[in-house]
Amino acid sequence: MIFKSTSLQGVFEVEVEPHADERGSFARTWCREDFRMQGLNSELAQCSVSFNHRRGTLRGMHYQAAPHGEAKLVRCTRGSVYDVALDLRPDSPTFLRWAATELTADNRRAFYIPEGCAHGFLTLEDNSEVFYQISEFHHPEFARGLRWNDPAFGIAWPAEVTVISERDRTYPEFIL
Repeated sequence: MIFKSTSLQGVFEVEVEPHADERGSFARTWCREDFRMQGLNSELAQCSVSFNHRRGTLRGMHYQAAPHGEAKLVRCTRGSVYDVALDLRPDSPTFLRWAATELTADNRRAFYIPEGCAHGFLTLEDNSEVFYQISEFHHPEFARGLRWNDPAFGIAWPAEVTVISERDRTYPEFIL
């Protein structure tokens, strides 16, 4: 695997290194030791999948509050998404900044988002599917969110949002 740093401290694009032959290819997508050697959270508590029927579906910006913060490794297994991480760690030099990458079934790239960062994505194709590897069990009472279009963050979404849940649409504005 190839770990590429982003503009946010601790957020990485993770690319596979496929080995190809006449059958096709094979690539490792997860290795606890490789993540540990990069200084990343290598715990794996659960995996989840999100299926999204329509292009323009937005999910986010979600995070789980301390003491149950989650690190996530996010990969698009069908279609394509614009995936965003937002740094909410007050002691981070990249506090309140965001980074994004396009994840597609074809590029097989993953996005590593550490604890203390919010996460969201916008589908760029119909029938897009996102697979999550998560370091912490879900605790609904610690689930939090921020408005996807909050001017405090200025996230530049690449397409119109046409499908969004009531919860995600009505999160309050961020207050420092």
